[in-house]
Amino acid sequence: MKIAVIGSGYVGTVTGTCLAEMGHQVICADVKEGRMKNLQEGKVHFYEEALEPLIRGNREEGRLEFTTDILQAVRSSEVIFLCIGTPVLPSGKPDFSSLTAAVKSIAAGMDGYRLIIEKSTMPIKTGEWLQSLLREQVPSNIEFDIAAVPQFLREGHAVKDFMHPDRIIIGAESKRAIDTIVEIYRPLNAPILVTDTNSAELIKHATNAFLATKISFINSIAQVCEKTGADITSVARGLGLDRRIGQEYLSAGIGYGGIFFPKDINSLLNIAEDFHINLDLLKQVDIINRYQRISFIEKIDEALGKNLRGKTIAVWGLSYRPHTDDMRDTPSLTIIRGLEKRGAKIRAFDPLSMEQAKEQLPDITYCASAYEAAKGADAIAILTEWDEFAYVNFLRLRKESECRLIVDGRNLFTPDRMKNLGYTYVSIGRRQVMPDKTPVKA
Repeated sequence: MKIAVIGSGYVGTVTGTCLAEMGHQVICADVKEGRMKNLQEGKVHFYEEALEPLIRGNREEGRLEFTTDILQAVRSSEVIFLCIGTPVLPSGKPDFSSLTAAVKSIAAGMDGYRLIIEKSTMPIKTGEWLQSLLREQVPSNIEFDIAAVPQFLREGHAVKDFMHPDRIIIGAESKRAIDTIVEIYRPLNAPILVTDTNSAELIKHATNAFLATKISFINSIAQVCEKTGADITSVARGLGLDRRIGQEYLSAGIGYGGIFFPKDINSLLNIAEDFHINLDLLKQVDIINRYQRISFIEKIDEALGKNLRGKTIAVWGLSYRPHTDDMRDTPSLTIIRGLEKRGAKIRAFDPLSMEQAKEQLPDITYCASAYEAAKGADAIAILTEWDEFAYVNFLRLRKESECRLIVDGRNLFTPDRMKNLGYTYVSIGRRQVMPDKTPVKA
């Protein structure tokens, strides 16, 4: 099928590439010339595992194009995927300016029926708004359908999530649109739920809000564990064994980051305000999440005698999750800035995101490895659950750094193991341990 993907940011680039990999003829269009030139050369402006090889392969096979000519993309396609972001304005409302401009460009290129699909996460009732806007822009004799097929992509796992989805949600009002979308996604052989457009839009917001709620809930229980002597690891495992709850998203830590959870929670809160609905639960989810970052700063401060001035903190991990270089609203920004305000010096290492971090954290020292970051440190703070940290060589670490204090924001290690290795170990929702006098070998 001939498909245009309008918007070549994160969602658009992944969507267009994976649709081409499924065998469709795809043309991706974006107004940003530098970005499109790089994509034409097979270079992606963000890190996503396995994406660049797929781009190069599908371009060589002639199934994938990149252009700045939106009119050309629309005219050469039967189906148009909208992958335009609606960022949050200072007022808390979504910014529709880029989406409006894109839709007007699409309308100018429509010379016959088109199916236009919302792919990026958009607020509920956006489909109705798009319907009205397009009807104003195109001649009355040109037909079109609006549909929503929300994306459920995790950064760092987006290609896998697209090609092996848990489900495909189709929000559409016409049989023609539904049949077309089913045909597009047929190669994936995934469960399909067909619903109306409003419901499809809301499913995406509700999914992220629920996952964020699970994270904030377990972090609240972790606070109870710290005060009562319970162990959050055991509590979370016991909860997760209940089939109604499940194990995923029950890992206590410094909270979620990135733009997706906060944006979707904010969208639901805006809907609640517009329709006079009480969603105070979601306000508390966000408050709890923000508190986890401040609480972690306090843990480091207390572990170092409530005096961080002149102390050196080795920060392991900057991105909000592993396998991505995304620094947007990552907990590390809040934590590092908070530590700096209290007089601490930061030595940081992250496998992917240090170049992006330098734009927002220009005054910290960036190191070539976790071991280098730990040299001369008074404490090691773990902020991202990278495998490099979970499987660190403690024998090497003890040789290269005299630091024996680890404050673990991701609960990568067990307290007993750290005690035996000779470390004072502070984690989330578990007891603090002091080292044995004679540590065992790593």
